[in-house]
Amino acid sequence: MSILGAAGCAGAEAEEPPAGTPASEQPMTDATTPATGGAAEGAGTAGGTYKDGTYSDTGAYQSPAGQEEVGVTLTLEADVVTAVEVEPMPDNPTTTEYQGRFAGGIADAVVGKKLDELSVDKVAGSSLTSGGFNDALGKIKSEARL
Repeated sequence: MSILGAAGCAGAEAEEPPAGTPASEQPMTDATTPATGGAAEGAGTAGGTYKDGTYSDTGAYQSPAGQEEVGVTLTLEADVVTAVEVEPMPDNPTTTEYQGRFAGGIADAVVGKKLDELSVDKVAGSSLTSGGFNDALGKIKSEARL
């Protein structure tokens, strides 16, 4: 109830100038701004949208054997991942195995999902490679943002 009370207070402050009947008009004005944001949300949460296209970047992560990197290429259409490719860039045999597994299973985890909803944790038994993927993903989001 205190949350509703706080929300009511915020609304009351916004409605103060047009007391009474015009108060119904004030929420419409407030609703207009979120409606514009709502339209943007349909194309991408966080109020932004992304340019369609194919983007590539490299992400880094720490493995027990040291610093590793992985290449990521994503194709976006209407803020949805339509294709993904991971290029293994291992520095040791163990990393080679895990990056290979990750590359083979990543499409099932991300294709068809909105870019803003992606946060890969573990794919095909590989959990550390996801750190590099998420690092590259952050760079791709920045590059693709309108």
